[in-house]
Amino acid sequence: MPDFPTNLTSTAKDITTVAKDAGYVAVGLGVIGFQKAQVQRQELIKRLSDPRNDIEARLSEVRSDVTKAVHDVDARVEDLIERIEAAIVPLEQRLPVPARDLANQIHVQAREARSQFRSLIKTGA
Repeated sequence: MPDFPTNLTSTAKDITTVAKDAGYVAVGLGVIGFQKAQVQRQELIKRLSDPRNDIEARLSEVRSDVTKAVHDVDARVEDLIERIEAAIVPLEQRLPVPARDLANQIHVQAREARSQFRSLIKTGA
């Protein structure tokens, strides 16, 4: 019988050692799993950021093209308005003074409206 307590103690120590080892293995597997998840997360972020950078570059090019087109259209419209106003000046000079003053006020307001419109377009583009 004296052998029984020694075997029981040894068996308890073996069970304790196996339990500790199992705990260490579980923690180790958890750490490895976490590291794998981190690596996959980093790879996913990289894969998703590459197309995003491409899209941002394309969007920047489109913005630049649109801004240039808006400026070109603005210059052409301004040139057209100047030609029309130059053609109307002789007609305005034939008008009576009150009508001529009204036409001048209309020109001033039209220039102001164009200026405001341009500033809105420039801030939007």
